[in-house]
Parts: sequence; C-alpha cells; structure tokens
Amino acid sequence: MSDPIAARVDELRKELTHHNHRYYVLDDPIISDGEYDRLMEELRGIEAEHPALLTPDSPTQRVGAAPAEGFTQVQHRRPMLSLGNAFDLEGMEAWHRRVSGLLDGASFPMACELKIDGLAVSLIYRDGKLVQGATRGDGTTGEDVTQNLRTVRSIPLELMGEPPPYLEVRGEVYMPLESFRRLNEQRAERGELLYANPRNSGAGTIRNLDSRVTADRNMQIWVYSLIDAGDHPVPDNHWESLEWLKSLGFRVNPNNRLCQSIEEVEEYYQSWLEGRHGLGYEADGVVVKVNPFGYQDSLGIVGREPRWAIAYKFPAERATTRLLDIGINVGRTGSLNPYAMLEPVVVSGATVRNASLHNEEDINRKDIRIGDWVVVERAGDVIPQVVAPIVERRTGAEKIFAMPEHCPICETEVVKDDDDAMHRCPNPSCPAQFFELLKHFVSRGAMDIEGLGERWCGILIEEGLVKDLADLYSLRQDQLLELERMGDILAAKIIANIEESKQRSLPRLLFALGIFHVGSEVAELLCQRYSSLGALMDAPASELTEIAGIGPKIAESIVSYFAVDANRAVIDKLREAGVDPQHEVVIPTADEMPWSGLTFVVTGTLSSMTRRDAEGRIKLLGGAATSSVTRKTRYLVAGASAGSKLATAERLGTEVLDEDAFLRLLENPSDAVLEPELPLAP
Repeated sequence: MSDPIAARVDELRKELTHHNHRYYVLDDPIISDGEYDRLMEELRGIEAEHPALLTPDSPTQRVGAAPAEGFTQVQHRRPMLSLGNAFDLEGMEAWHRRVSGLLDGASFPMACELKIDGLAVSLIYRDGKLVQGATRGDGTTGEDVTQNLRTVRSIPLELMGEPPPYLEVRGEVYMPLESFRRLNEQRAERGELLYANPRNSGAGTIRNLDSRVTADRNMQIWVYSLIDAGDHPVPDNHWESLEWLKSLGFRVNPNNRLCQSIEEVEEYYQSWLEGRHGLGYEADGVVVKVNPFGYQDSLGIVGREPRWAIAYKFPAERATTRLLDIGINVGRTGSLNPYAMLEPVVVSGATVRNASLHNEEDINRKDIRIGDWVVVERAGDVIPQVVAPIVERRTGAEKIFAMPEHCPICETEVVKDDDDAMHRCPNPSCPAQFFELLKHFVSRGAMDIEGLGERWCGILIEEGLVKDLADLYSLRQDQLLELERMGDILAAKIIANIEESKQRSLPRLLFALGIFHVGSEVAELLCQRYSSLGALMDAPASELTEIAGIGPKIAESIVSYFAVDANRAVIDKLREAGVDPQHEVVIPTADEMPWSGLTFVVTGTLSSMTRRDAEGRIKLLGGAATSSVTRKTRYLVAGASAGSKLATAERLGTEVLDEDAFLRLLENPSDAVLEPELPLAP
C-alpha cells in the first residue's frame, strides 16, 4: 500500500507546478493568490515534518540557498555562438543575398524573434528534470548557475508531456522593467547606488553567489532554441521546434513571427521600433534565423557566428538634458579623458549622469559648451555619449571648454604631441595612472586575477600594500584579512588567483603591462619574434619595425617603456616572483603562412563574422592585422560604415576588399599578392 503522505506531496507538487506554469509562463492564472499560498504552505509543512520527502525540484525550493563559495566551470557540449549584426535594411538585404547564394538561390522562410537584452543561458534536462543551468561564458566554457536558475519561476523544474531522456535548450534570462524599478527604489531608500540598467543588474543577479538574491528579484526567461534532444524525434525546423518546446512547458515569446521574405522581416522590425517600449522588458533588436534546420546545417558557422542567423539591431536611443560641467579622468597611459557631467536623464531605460566626450578635438568639432542643452545617446543601448549641442537653446551663459594645463591628480604639466588626439600626463608615478594600470593588469583579458575588482584595487593602493604591479605577488593572506570587509574565503581566493596568474602566457603579460600602443594584437605579433620579456627588453626600434604590423610609433613606445628604470625594476621584481613566461617562437613554412608579409586593416561591420574573428583568420594565414592604414597596408577589408579608414586607403592607393572579396580570398589564400600590380610605363 502506498504512503498517503508521499502521495499527498506528489499531488501538491503537480498542482503547484501546474499553477506556476499558468501564472509565470502563460500569464493566465486560474486560482487566487490566497489559494496558491494555501497549497504552498501545506506542502512546506509536510516537507518540514518529513525531510526525507524533500527534493531539489520541489516548488518550495525556488527560494534560494545560502551563498556558495564560487561557481564551477561547465564545458558546453555545443558552443554558445555569437551573432553578426546588421544596422539597417541594406545590411539585412546583403545578409539575405549572401545566404541565398550559399543555398544556390533557394528561397527560405525566416523566424523573427525579439532580441532580449539579458543573459544567455543553457538548460539541460534529464528524464524531464532540470539538472544543469549554465551561463554562456566565453561560448565554450560557462559557469554552473543551476541553483540560481532554479529560483526563476518561469523555468520549469520538471517538464510537461513526454519529454526526451536528454534535452538541452537555450534562452535569455532577463529582469523585467518593473522589477528593475522596484529594485532601484529599494536601493535609493537604503542610500545605495542605483543600478544602471536591467541587463547588467539582471546578469549580476544570475551570477550572484547567494541564490536567495536571485529568488527575490523576479527574473524571467524566454526560451529561444532547441539544441539537443538526443535520439528523440524532433521537428525539422526552428519554428515548429519552439512550438514543441512550448508544449513541454517552456516559456516561448508570443511576439515571434515566421516571415517568408526580407520585406516581411523589415515590416516586423519596424513594428517593434516603437512597440518595444510597451513590452515590459528591454529588447535591443530582432534576431532573424533561417527556419529549416537542414539549411542551417548546410550554411554552418564562421568563427563563432552562425551564417544562418543575424541580429538586426535597433538604433541607439537619444534624450536631451543639460551639460552641467566637464570632468577629467586620467587613464592608465596618462591620457586625460574628458567626460560630460549631466543633469540625470533616462535613456533606453537607464538613468544617465555621465557620458563620453572622447577628446578635446571632438568637443571643439561639435562645439559643445558647458551649460549647453545636449543630445545624449546610448550607443548600442550601452555606452552613453554626447552627440551634439542644441545651439538654438543657448542663452549666452555657456562656457567654452579648455583642457587643463596640469594633471588634475598630480599637478604635472600636461603634454600633447601634434600627432596625438589626447592630452597626457607624462608622470608615470601619477596615482590615477597606476590605479587604472592595476585595474587593467588584473582584468580578464590580461592577468585575469579574479576577485581583485576596481574597489579592491583602490583599497590595496590606499593601504600602501601595492605600490607597483610586482607588489601583488608579495601579498599575504594575513595582510588581506586586515582589510575591512575582507573575509577568509575571498582572501584565500585572491591569493590563489594571484599565484595562478603566474602561469599566464607571454602575450597576456605584455598586454597587462599597459605599454602605450601595445594591445593584445600587438603583443601577439611581438611574441612571434621574442620568446621572453628579457629578449624583448633590449630590442632596438630598428629590429622591432622588421615585424609586420609594428610601425615606428609602436616601436618607439616599446623602446621608451623599457628605457625607464622604474619599469625595468618592476619587471625584475615580477621575474623574481616567478612571473616570467617563456614563449616558443615557431617559424612556420611558407606553405603554412601564405600571407606572411601582408598587412591588413579590417574596418566597418562585417555580417559573416566579427572584426576580431576576421583578424584572427588573417593571422592564422601569416598576415598582420593592424588598426591604422599606412603605406605598408596591403589590403583594407571594408565592411558596412567603413568611415575614415576607407578614405585613407583610397588616398594612399591601398587595395580595398569588400566582404565578399575577403571571403573569396580566405577560401583561396594563395590568390593574395604581396605587391599590387603597377601600371606599365608609357
């Protein structure tokens, strides 16, 4: 005879799961909140009296757990891809022509979905039960956030119907605008800083080690993709697969639309340009996908982007407000960076108080004055910038801005080279420069010392524990524990991560040092020639310029950096501490590097791959990918909105490749030529 208590628990769970689906997924509840609460309290009471009956997938377990020590890494069975972008109808039509050409002229339906501005996640179910939820991470490796995602009530813990033994789906977790508003109201009441936008606060919520925080913020999900159902039969196209997922209990956006032509796609896009403001959540564009899975498989992937899908981005939103003043930030290379101090204004759902002004030349070109009414834009719905002044609203009280003659932090006289758009503080000991340098050094793309964010970098400097970069490697756990609000777990984690960072590669260390003009790409180029810091430190400029992609400016900057005694002393300390990576210099054959000696510049927006991916493909073939067009540049790869680099290339006579020509050259790399053909002499 079955246990009546266990049977009642099973009955309550099924009933509550049903009502959760009606309320959170279908938005169509059929019982009152009071009735729902009564069922939940009954289940909680039974589980409290009979702990053996409590399971992780119980509806009572969506309240979150105490803080975890950290997230474990998850290897995605299939990469979580990025999307190429189109910013206008012309870009969409170019993508459509390219896809149609690859499909031998075939017509194809397209699934259109709102591009939710949230956090992409992967959900894995076994025998219908949620067993793993992970973030996108770098596309290959993410973070296991299962416990947090269990608290998102629109994510089913147990699937309906007849789910397959194994199922992976992906979706976008987001914070509704109303939840974001309430969160900021609560923070304002407590005197805390307000969050900038729902996307960042939502992503931070999912990645919070305390899942109770996630449970408290009413996060939601739209599931947008079937990834893997094992051997279980599934529909043969994207649209019907979403309908199938909906039948299993997943929340699928009702605003999706199946379009038969690019004209219908444009109509859908235009309908949501204004309509998005009434959604209750942020959307920054439309995702367009080739519908048949067979066509998707045939089109494949370029880099980390599928050829069969593209993001049709909404234009950045604008607002008007007053420019109260212009402040100055000092960057890690000594650059004096002006920024606008604004009367607070809401742009694309975020409150903007500061915005970018780029440099003095940009301010003068736009004739922006202190006291102006200005137009503010969030480029890509993320980075606020001042677009232009509203000259008609001037009163005569506005003030023309001038860059300071002395560094606002250390009072050193500012310098400006004729060929540099930035004013700079030349003092390498400037506290502001070191603070920015330390943040850069520990950042993910550099030495990746997790746990040392901006706040702790500032505290370490203020407390005198870190006076140069090498001091990080002499920090002790007992020193960190003396800092206010530093706990045992975080202190141990920081020390362990500092130790682990000694294993970073030479290119990453070079990038981390913050040498002017030495970004990650230049660091990679240098390591094709030099196997260690010691080998590079004494290299003359004439030797450096022999490397394809290293011009006189970069060479002079590198030589100047290593000529400073203080910099060499820091490097000596780093090497003594065990930070001295060695790099194997491999000289490839001519067949392996057909583009050796060729310098490319990639500019504008490419629809088939990101600019970084294009540069990576160039380097794999032995070419150099640089950021400036010079007389050494052999090819300029020009995507949409190429801008000033295209004009420079045309002036210098540099050969320009559009995206299609570049793709053909990638398929037949031996077609590239080192020198352009010259006209025959008369």
